[in-house]
Amino acid sequence: MASVRQWTGREAQALRHALRLSIRGFGEYLGVGIRTVTKWEALGAETTPRPEKQAILDTALSRADADAKVRFELLLMAEGNSPLKGRYRSAPREWDYETWTDDLGRAAACLARQDFTFAASLVDRWLRRYDPHGLDNHGLYLRARSLALLGDVQRDRGEIHGPLSACRTYGQARQLFVDLDIPRRAAQVDLALAVIEEMGGRLRQAAQRYELLADDGRLSPQDRARARLWVGTALTKTGDIVHAVPVMDEAIRRFDELEEPSDWSVAHQKLALAHRGAGDLSNAARYIEVALSTRAADSPMQRVRLDTAHAHILLSDNATADSGVRLLDQAAATARDYGMSHQLASIDGIRHAFERSRRYGG
Repeated sequence: MASVRQWTGREAQALRHALRLSIRGFGEYLGVGIRTVTKWEALGAETTPRPEKQAILDTALSRADADAKVRFELLLMAEGNSPLKGRYRSAPREWDYETWTDDLGRAAACLARQDFTFAASLVDRWLRRYDPHGLDNHGLYLRARSLALLGDVQRDRGEIHGPLSACRTYGQARQLFVDLDIPRRAAQVDLALAVIEEMGGRLRQAAQRYELLADDGRLSPQDRARARLWVGTALTKTGDIVHAVPVMDEAIRRFDELEEPSDWSVAHQKLALAHRGAGDLSNAARYIEVALSTRAADSPMQRVRLDTAHAHILLSDNATADSGVRLLDQAAATARDYGMSHQLASIDGIRHAFERSRRYGG
């Protein structure tokens, strides 16, 4: 449970906000005067309540419910220099596990909305909270899931290289899942690592890893179909359209059988780009129209990817190039707003290739 070495006005204000009380309500809750609460908040870290008030604040924090304790710690972490005792806390209790699980669900929802900062903070607080050597299997499983989610955040931000990268984080998650003998989760991380290879430009290696995972019994049928689709996307980027198209056609068939409309729509988007790479603009336009007409309630990431693919196809035809430029600008603005650096780099690459082609009449 969170505890405070010494309360100042800063921690008192954080507790009030965590309890979602007004200044008057907080004073009544603690049994202290409104002027006292106002003084704490005005002076912040420069004032230290008297010992009897310290004890009252300790009691108020200990009696707070799990969600309020989470909010309290997040508020302090957001400001930095948290006074909570030690980097690691004692072993988790049952309410910790419940709150941790809830936070993972919240983090996944934030990631789907591309709220990377809040998603990372929800996950990182648990990774910092407990010494992994003191966790039981339940705690280690939640830690592995937290690492996998943090890897997803880093991947979607484009942080794929360096010591604080998706590759490193996924590697830690994978090892924990292997140690815990949870092969399905380990295979899902293997699939994520293959995506990292593709993002890093190791296209042939990524295609080979996808190919293996497309027939890996540890994965669900949906994940195996995704792996097959991604074989085609990696091959498309290498220019091997002849082999990419039938693989992607097979993935579309599998998504149809699995009744996965979102993946089915995305697969048409990928296939449209493959046909564009082959110079077949008629089929490219046909498949991108299918993707556009069947798009679900999409996230900013999905919107950027689809708009970028559509713009890429429009830029390939002089008659629609101006529309493509406008759509590419729109995709870039969304990517910039949400901090999608990898998508921005891809958009810039498409833009530069188009400008070179137009300049030299290619």
